[in-house]
Amino acid sequence: MSSKKKGAPLPASSAGLLRFFEDETKGFKVDPKIVVSIPTGLIVLSWILDIFLVP
Repeated sequence: MSSKKKGAPLPASSAGLLRFFEDETKGFKVDPKIVVSIPTGLIVLSWILDIFLVP
């Protein structure tokens, strides 16, 4: 057998498009709160600058 983990089969889906992977990938781990809060903060900041700096 190959070196794949033995476990339950993948769930059935339309054309096999849904897959779940347990492998960890390399890269930065970022908290989802940060991912949501930074763009939201930039939007609010741009609104505030637009309101107060309009002549």
